Amino acid sequence: MKQRIITGVLLILLLVSLLLLPGWGFALAALIAVGMSTWEEYHALTLAGHRVVSWPAWVVLIGSVPLTKLFGTEMIVPLMTIALLMMVVQILFREAPELTDLAMSALPILTVVLPGLSLVALSLADQKAVEVVLIALVFAVPLLGDTFALFIGTAVGGKKLCPPVSPHKTVAGSIGGMAGSMLAALLVYLIARWTCNEATLAKLPTFPAYLMLGFLGGVVGQIGDLFASLVKRHSGIKDFSNLFPGHGGMLDRLDSVLFMAVLVYCYLTFMV
Repeated sequence: MKQRIITGVLLILLLVSLLLLPGWGFALAALIAVGMSTWEEYHALTLAGHRVVSWPAWVVLIGSVPLTKLFGTEMIVPLMTIALLMMVVQILFREAPELTDLAMSALPILTVVLPGLSLVALSLADQKAVEVVLIALVFAVPLLGDTFALFIGTAVGGKKLCPPVSPHKTVAGSIGGMAGSMLAALLVYLIARWTCNEATLAKLPTFPAYLMLGFLGGVVGQIGDLFASLVKRHSGIKDFSNLFPGHGGMLDRLDSVLFMAVLVYCYLTFMV
């Protein structure tokens, strides 16, 4: 537990330092992290015996930052479509095409690359303060929720939440995680009110929207965490890698964050 806490604190300090970079700098760092997460998921699926096609994912990731910078975030859907079509074509023309291989090849595109591109898009917001607040929301909501879920679940115990997927998660921990997620959204709101001017606040979510994002973020964050557990159980591994002592791999740290990135990106696109 001590090692886990120390690593967590160091990761938070790293995130804060990255937020001080220009938008393109954070976008590049996010792209590297998403690339590592993508490799981890493909590697796990390969260990499970699937013959995945992964190179289209790398084409999308490499092209995402320059294309979204030039043409806007509207490029995300065409990029995803092109990647999926390339996978379909390659698997169709194998000697023994398997639908399962196509599904497993597309899985990291939908669960890592697409959310990762949402995070990249948020980092390219037209105002630095808006970028920092939104990205802080993306990380704080699931991470504080995960922390509350761990400590409250351990202290209270009780009924299991989803034992076939994750035998250690409890209903009490899930409720505690929801409380932590909403608290995180409230803290981000208060810090934004304290540090941002009126022009910036006008571009940020309203107070009810912060609460909504905290609640929904708690839900999707836990779904992302359970999904990652399902992939690991399917692949017969405990962690995606040993990158972070006590925390596992990059995807072990970003599973819930990536799902939250999609939620915040959708809010920014359709509600602001």
